[in-house]
Amino acid sequence: MALRLLLVEKVPEVRALLAHALRLHPSFSVVGEAGDGATAIALAGVCQPDLIVLDLGLPDLAGRELLTGLRAAAPAALVVVVSAPEPPDRDLASHAFDACAEKTGDVRYVIDLLEEIGARVTRSATIRLRPDRREVALARRFVVGRCVEWGKSAAADAAAIVVSELVANALVHVQSGCELTVGLRGDVLRIAVVDHGGGMPDVQRAGTDDDHGRGLLLVSILCTAWGTEPHGTGKSVWAELRADATTARLRPPHPGAGSSTGRALQETARVDAQSTVA
Repeated sequence: MALRLLLVEKVPEVRALLAHALRLHPSFSVVGEAGDGATAIALAGVCQPDLIVLDLGLPDLAGRELLTGLRAAAPAALVVVVSAPEPPDRDLASHAFDACAEKTGDVRYVIDLLEEIGARVTRSATIRLRPDRREVALARRFVVGRCVEWGKSAAADAAAIVVSELVANALVHVQSGCELTVGLRGDVLRIAVVDHGGGMPDVQRAGTDDDHGRGLLLVSILCTAWGTEPHGTGKSVWAELRADATTARLRPPHPGAGSSTGRALQETARVDAQSTVA
């Protein structure tokens, strides 16, 4: 899915040149153009862009006032300032925008910077699931749909397995509804399931004749990290996997950085082929 971009530039010729180049690029969708600060802030509020490409030298608003207004109108947007050869005020730069590009005739330079900055944009989608085992299929369709929408189809199969296990655990063991959130930042896909039950998930080493007990081991094999965190009256169980992987690979799981309970797994993935397939 292309990143939504608001282009703010006072010189019409420069704005037209950048807009044309950006519209030809598959990673960007220009959702608005402005030549003054008031219009830029209004468009930011309506369009809610992922990126704002900004000329600070606008005729009506000073840099700090303009940036404050844009941040208030579109708080989730990343702001890239395209300035004259002399860089903006250092104090302003350290607090108000995410990157700065020099205004030159080289449009490719600006596009390359925007591609790099665009990798920092976090996409997120959430769905509420009822306390019904049939909701697991809905959860799978939801996460696969987001992988396709965000251009990460290669991760869809692994993500479907992971979300099935996390959601099934919440619905079966907690016996309440849950909330599923799927997020993408760069090439990391994060799946989080929030429930309102007690207890924490733990890996069980199933025997070859057991029908159940391998779900969290599969999660640990497919993911680079997973863990749990307290969340209100319940908990959040999360897992992260590489969204650029073309195939699911068996790998030892890594401890989940950032888990406040320290319950990310360090269980090794030594499991024979028969029990993995089962």
